[in-house]
Amino acid sequence: MNTKSSNGSASDEENIRPLIRESSFYSPEIIEDIQVKARLGRYRIRGFGTLRDLPSFKDLTFVTSGMSRVPLEGYREKCFTDTTLGTRHAKKPLQLKIPIMITGMSYGALSRNAKIALGKAATRIGTSTTTGDGGMLPAEREASNQLIYQVLPSRYGYDADHLRMANAMEIVLGQGAKPGTGGLLLGQKVSEEIANQRDLPPGVDQRSAVRHPDWMGADDLIIKIEELREVTDYQIPVIIKLGAGRVTDDVKLAAKVGADIIFMDGMEAGTGASPEMQLDHTGIPTMPALVEAVRALEELGVREEVQLIIAGGISSGADVAKALALGADAVAIGTAALIALNCNRALYVKDYEKLGTKPGACHHCHTGMCPVGITTQDPELMKRLDIDEAADRVFNYLNAMTLEVQLIARACGKWNIHDLEPTDLRALTLESSFITGVPMVGSNKVFGG
Repeated sequence: MNTKSSNGSASDEENIRPLIRESSFYSPEIIEDIQVKARLGRYRIRGFGTLRDLPSFKDLTFVTSGMSRVPLEGYREKCFTDTTLGTRHAKKPLQLKIPIMITGMSYGALSRNAKIALGKAATRIGTSTTTGDGGMLPAEREASNQLIYQVLPSRYGYDADHLRMANAMEIVLGQGAKPGTGGLLLGQKVSEEIANQRDLPPGVDQRSAVRHPDWMGADDLIIKIEELREVTDYQIPVIIKLGAGRVTDDVKLAAKVGADIIFMDGMEAGTGASPEMQLDHTGIPTMPALVEAVRALEELGVREEVQLIIAGGISSGADVAKALALGADAVAIGTAALIALNCNRALYVKDYEKLGTKPGACHHCHTGMCPVGITTQDPELMKRLDIDEAADRVFNYLNAMTLEVQLIARACGKWNIHDLEPTDLRALTLESSFITGVPMVGSNKVFGG
């Protein structure tokens, strides 16, 4: 019987089919990223949000009623959702029917039709919309019963008369998708109308300032807030919006300078355009940012005075309920609202293909070529988004989320969704228990903290 020698020849090795193995350091995604940057000579820009898997509300579960607590009957017993924000100093706090708000997205990043549709939906459900960089679109003010006016470093489109028309002002110090940097609107979305509103040349990239020109620190900001309160006759609440970073110190300073409301924008937040690297590698995820912000307000002794809005990756009533249970007074949504409008819907598939993507995986908001007419200033593409139909979808989505929160609250025996609390939660992972201080399932012990 003939046997082969263990010392095979080079030709023998060539005939062996090798196992294809991918490097854990240089995956296909990393190789592609390096090669794209080698061609571009700059960092990559895209829209949407982080693609990373982060610790989030999905790692928590509710413990509902049983023998020790009586649940509420969904068809006979009310569960209240009314939400009041800005009670600290404002003469006219925000009065909302639900604790789910529409976050700031500019007219420029979004089309006119998208902004109006969001306003109409928010009015029907009883919540607010927010302007964004570039000032107020009059048609959005008309559509929105409750409109928050953003005060940004860029001052693009800033108008004190428009500020006086608002129901609250939001001083933007940062945003979760790109904390520590300014806004970005690429030239293909700077149409003649957008350019006129922002006093910019059309077709030229707009890069917003990263910090406000009127102050360098908290002491200066106190003066600016007082000035803005005088402009609005102390009628409306002052919100300070922070990108989640140095959460504890930032929240304490925001409370000390006089904010009525603090808006904490987590790492999962979306954007129309951002350096891709920053989406995945800067900021603090929403859930731990919320926990840290609540703790900071408690340490300062103003937890009952200053309301807290949390945003970033919130997409369901379960997310909202968990945020409320951990201490948020309200949440804000952006990307989820755009998806309800029609973002990433399987329409005009060939136009997705022209962008090199497909429905369900599109993050090409920055190109201005949105196939469904949401993140574009192209007149023909905008026509694809019917305002009334889009408003109906967003209203339905917000209503469904609210019903989900009520369902959870009733199951926990609560007459008001704002009565949800950490004791209604259990952690599903050691990591989430450590972050939130919520007991681990099966042990009733808090791990870490």
